[in-house]
Amino acid sequence: MNKKTVAVLFGGQSSEHEVSCVSATTVISNINADIYQILIIGITKEGKWLKVSNTEEITSGTWRNNTETAVLLPDASLKSVLLLNGKVSELVKIDVVFPVLHGLYGEDGTVQGLLELAKIPYVGCGVLASAVSMDKLYTKIIVDSIGIRQAKYVAVMKKDLTDMEGVVKTIENALSYPVFIKPSNAGSSRGISKAGTKEELISGLNLAAEHDRKILVEETINGREVECAVLGGNEPKASGVGEIVAAADFYDYDAKYNNAESKTILSPELPAGAAETIRDYALKIFKAVDGHGLSRVDFFVDRSTGEVIFNEINTMPGFTSISMYPMLWEGKGIGKPQLVEKLLQLAFARSVEAGGERDAL
Repeated sequence: MNKKTVAVLFGGQSSEHEVSCVSATTVISNINADIYQILIIGITKEGKWLKVSNTEEITSGTWRNNTETAVLLPDASLKSVLLLNGKVSELVKIDVVFPVLHGLYGEDGTVQGLLELAKIPYVGCGVLASAVSMDKLYTKIIVDSIGIRQAKYVAVMKKDLTDMEGVVKTIENALSYPVFIKPSNAGSSRGISKAGTKEELISGLNLAAEHDRKILVEETINGREVECAVLGGNEPKASGVGEIVAAADFYDYDAKYNNAESKTILSPELPAGAAETIRDYALKIFKAVDGHGLSRVDFFVDRSTGEVIFNEINTMPGFTSISMYPMLWEGKGIGKPQLVEKLLQLAFARSVEAGGERDAL
């Protein structure tokens, strides 16, 4: 049997570079090597694309010292990666790409656009869904349009911070302390802070501005943090519900990846009907952003009222050992090898469907 070639992209130029490296090792180790030839491509923080030999190089970090370049070509007639090692070059035809990239320059529609140009099937959401889901402000606008409750918010542009007093006044008139400050485009809780005073708000705005030119300031929800996984194409399915118990005041980057006291709980006890509402909302939001393949949709369950409140959607959720997305599907009897294969098959299926539509045009 002729093996198909899957290119796995990881690393990237975002603040989630290290998380992507860990996720990639999980994905690669669960690709069926009897079916696929695996080409591993690491993207450094500086934007270099390098050929990587194995997951050991990823784990050790030595892949960043590699010298063989691996360039994904936009030429749709080639559907190939160009390998360059000194004066020696080689074209490798690619059948499908698994972009295990979190955050900007990977999860935001940029790489997806390159793959659309190259007409290479790829795992995950398309350009539109990736872009709007990465941008928390536009996600909120879409979720507002379908009537699902979410935290009240004020949008702030980085350029407006030159009038910090005016920005603070606008926020204080709309929201009560404490508030959360978030970059509109960032993941893994990078650049997020909680403010209980004016001084902390100013500090949080400046921190968020280091990560994005658009900033969200949100009301604080006294809620339990829960997540739901979505998998599929035209008829997506929702997993069960998992709960995050953060070791810190909130589930920031350090609490998520560096604090062993943070815990994930599958099938937590929730108020009557809450789990069903979460699953229903997750599917509605996934469809509203035109999702495909996979996403993890995050919510709060209000501790006082039991109300379900939308938080955010991630179109390339983590695949680390502590990541909720694969854990939720394992809870439904879908192991990581089966999950990875399903995602690859969904990539092929969407490509066939899109090709038919283009031909009809």
